[in-house]
Amino acid sequence: PAPAASSSGKEESLKLLREEIGDCRRCKLCEGRTNIVFGEGSADARLMFIGEGPGKDEDIHARPFVGEAGQILNNLINKRGWKREEVYIANIVKCRPPANRAPEDDEIAACMPFVQRQIEIIGPKVIMTLGNVATQSLLRVKIPISKARGNFYSYKDIPVMPTFHPAYFLRNPKEKYLTWEDSAKVLEKLKSEGED
Repeated sequence: PAPAASSSGKEESLKLLREEIGDCRRCKLCEGRTNIVFGEGSADARLMFIGEGPGKDEDIHARPFVGEAGQILNNLINKRGWKREEVYIANIVKCRPPANRAPEDDEIAACMPFVQRQIEIIGPKVIMTLGNVATQSLLRVKIPISKARGNFYSYKDIPVMPTFHPAYFLRNPKEKYLTWEDSAKVLEKLKSEGED
């Protein structure tokens, strides 16, 4: 990543990026969405979470991870001693896919430059990708999340920890400990990068 800009400079860059997206019509997801869900959090975040795409609640509120899966993510963030406003949360696609289906390749391709720019502007020390779509799209790998999780990968020299999407735990609550383990590795990595 480029040398870290000042906080206000980063916020301005994110604001300009949002303006560049505008009332996006770059792919067919625009046809069914209510709102574009750009992302939110600290422009100075050391930790960035990247999910797949907005769901119904996110589409209504124009905010990422505010539904049931969002509550699970919030719990993880809080229990690890972070605050939601200190991290940055974004998605691979900014508009809700119909009936919460997985985004298609052309939709991901249309939106990828924006999440890549968000990463570039924020310059996080670690990224956690949430689920198959986020992991495979960002890292350009075809490894299933069940095999990728728990291992660090790299995106432009930024360590990336893939883990399950929080929605997975709505169906498999007993598996939450796996993401807890993954987040422990992230915590250690952040400490080694100079976090108190």
